[in-house]
Amino acid sequence: MKLPDVLILSLALALSIIGVHQSMTVGIGGSYFIFMFAAGLLFWFQLRRNKALSEQKEESPKSKQKKKQR
Repeated sequence: MKLPDVLILSLALALSIIGVHQSMTVGIGGSYFIFMFAAGLLFWFQLRRNKALSEQKEESPKSKQKKKQR
């Protein structure tokens, strides 16, 4: 996991905790945007992770073919 991925995941977790605190003090209406932002960050993290895994799988057969050719 690269640094941007760690930062995105950490920020999403922190916003979730802040959202829980705000919903206890203010109510769910006051913390809705915080939860939505945290969910958006989680989706972004998942998108980056799936993209990295698919790129890694595409490179893997190519490197095996190069080794076989040698």
